[in-house]
Amino acid sequence: MPASDSEDPPSFTLAYVPGVTPDKWVRTWGERVPEVSLTLLRVSAAEAGDRVRARDTDAVLLRLPTDRTGLHAIPLYTETTVVVTPKDHVVTAVDEVSVTDLADEVLLHPLDDTLDWDRPPGLPAIERPATTAAAIELVAAGAGLLVVPLSLARLHHRRNLTYRPVTDAPSSRVALAWREDETTDLMEQFIGIVRGRTVNSTRGRPPAAAPAKRTPRADEDRKGAARGATRRTRNQASGAPRKRTRRKPRRRS
Repeated sequence: MPASDSEDPPSFTLAYVPGVTPDKWVRTWGERVPEVSLTLLRVSAAEAGDRVRARDTDAVLLRLPTDRTGLHAIPLYTETTVVVTPKDHVVTAVDEVSVTDLADEVLLHPLDDTLDWDRPPGLPAIERPATTAAAIELVAAGAGLLVVPLSLARLHHRRNLTYRPVTDAPSSRVALAWREDETTDLMEQFIGIVRGRTVNSTRGRPPAAAPAKRTPRADEDRKGAARGATRRTRNQASGAPRKRTRRKPRRRS
C-alpha cells in the first residue's frame, strides 16, 4: 500500500489476479529500483479494479474486459483459451476444438468467468459454480467441461485433467491498470518495465541538440581548404620546391 507518512521509505504495491505471473517484472524492478520495495498482493478477478480505485494498491495486473471506470489500462498480452477436460474424454482425441464441437457438452460457467461470452456455449449446468477453482473440481468429478484462459488451466492443474485450445472462443487479455488521477514517477518506472523499455530508454529525457546546419558557402570553404592541404602534402612528398610568386617592381614617378 502507498506510504501515508512522508517520512516512511518509498514503496510500491502491485496486485495481480490468479493465473497472472508477475515474477519477471518483479525481478527487473529489483535490479532497476532496488531502493524501493515492491509488495505483491493477490486479489480475485471480481475485486481487482476496486482494490486499485480504493488505493489499496498502486497498480493491478487484471484481465480484460473489466470495469475501467477511473482507471488507465495498458493491454499487455492475449491469452490462449482452452477447454479443460478429463484425460479420457473424447475431446482429447484432437489437437484443438471449436465452440461448435462443444455444443452437446455440459459446460460449466463459474460466476468469476473472465471470458466475455455473448452466450455461453454448450449445455448449461444445473447450477453455476461460484469460482473457477470450484468448477475445476467439478470437471475432475466428471460433471462437465470448463473453458478458461490457459494460465488458469495451468494454475488449477489436476493429474486426471488436460486441456485443448478452443479456436473460436473469446480471448482474455491481461492488462496493467492504475488510477487515472495518479501516475507517479514509480508508476512510470513500472510501466516502462512491463512495456520492455531498456534501462537506457530515452523516455522523459530532453531531445539531443540537432547538429549545426551547413551552408553552401561553408561547404565551399571546407572543400577549398582540403584541396590546399592535399597540394601541400604532394609537394612535400615529391621534394618539389614551393612555387613563389615574383612581385612586380614598382615604377618610379
